[in-house]
Amino acid sequence: MPLTLTPEYIVPLEKGHDRSAFDCGNDELNRYLKQQARQDAEKHVAVPFVLLEPGSPAVRGFYTLSASIIPVEELPPDMMKKLPRYGQLPVTLLGRLAVDRTARRQGVGEFLLVDALRRCLEGSQHIGAMAVIVDAKDEQAESFYRHFDFLPFQLTPRRLFLPMRQIAQLFSEPSEKS
Repeated sequence: MPLTLTPEYIVPLEKGHDRSAFDCGNDELNRYLKQQARQDAEKHVAVPFVLLEPGSPAVRGFYTLSASIIPVEELPPDMMKKLPRYGQLPVTLLGRLAVDRTARRQGVGEFLLVDALRRCLEGSQHIGAMAVIVDAKDEQAESFYRHFDFLPFQLTPRRLFLPMRQIAQLFSEPSEKS
């Protein structure tokens, strides 16, 4: 049965959320959600957000957000020219994103990504962040993010970014885009 993909089912991870059956096919991500995500949240290292199955505490997907910085020389030269000449710039790190096998092929990964980008944009209005960055673990992950216009860094190609200005355009009203 398809999941209901509405924003109210994506919430910060809580103790009562059932992570025991979560399996995205990646042992490292499974272990993180089951054993480390709550600790990271309690220590303010990352904020895990989970997609719950409607009417159930079962987690069907998740992502994490953290504050981070990037060296300015990692950005493409044309972009560096438009930014302040600081050695490092603030960004938001989309650290992990995973979908349970039972929720695959339902648009859940894209839905989680859009929700994460929306939260990053809202947060950037209170705490500066010029982009969202991701570290693609493999070619499949890299392809997923590049499909959504993430760009590679100069020195670390599997590290990708999406400028906050571009994210803002995604969420602007149609009349504001022209």
